[in-house]
Amino acid sequence: MSRSLPLKASFVGLVGLFLVAPTVVVVIISFTSATVLSFPPPGLDTRWYAKFFADAQWTNATVTSFVVGVLSMALATTLGTLAALGLVRGRFPGRAVVVALILSPLIVPSVVVALGMYIFYVRVGLAGTLPALVLAHTALGFPFVVVNVAASLRTLDETVEQAARGLGAGPLYTFFRVTLPLILPGVVAGALFAFITSWDEVVVALFLSTPLMQTLPVVIWAQVKNDVDPTVAAASTLVSALSLLILCSWLLVRSRAGVRA
Repeated sequence: MSRSLPLKASFVGLVGLFLVAPTVVVVIISFTSATVLSFPPPGLDTRWYAKFFADAQWTNATVTSFVVGVLSMALATTLGTLAALGLVRGRFPGRAVVVALILSPLIVPSVVVALGMYIFYVRVGLAGTLPALVLAHTALGFPFVVVNVAASLRTLDETVEQAARGLGAGPLYTFFRVTLPLILPGVVAGALFAFITSWDEVVVALFLSTPLMQTLPVVIWAQVKNDVDPTVAAASTLVSALSLLILCSWLLVRSRAGVRA
């Protein structure tokens, strides 16, 4: 058993390196002194980051992505928490069907989801608007919130809530003062995943964006398709950096929840 541990560790390390290597290459290219995407870079320079923050197209797309991410995160967290509470605590017929519908955005191919959303929003007159993009990303982040909050609720002792109600607390008071603080790590984790889903999403955004309203991943995709400016590597690095920061925040929340438990 002990002899196999180094072999397993080496295998895991190689797999991790294989997965991370492309991102590392992009980060290195973002500091290149060349005027085209090339690796290895002939020298190091930070001018592409300066160009990113000086270009209105990049900054506007970043602001749009952030606004859409925050709004969709707030909606997905609110609705997902309520849905998880109903699924875990409620008893009603057709529960399995409801769970399948909630998790469907994780299973159905992104192109199918994007096309369906586009057709729907065209019919209701919302295509190409910020609310349409927010609602679409809310639907994509919603399942992550439900899964995380439901997991927290299942580990919560229901007698704690029953004790609060037995002492005269109403349903809302019990939820906000007893249940929510205890499941908060799951809620925060779901919210972070919902934001990352919106921040990195490109397929649905391609269908619902307009030339005047584009998210950062859409602009990155267009630049990669039409240009070889290293600014796109700088933008990709910033997207990855924020995603990594959010992931580290989730790990911190998870570790603190484990310590409390």
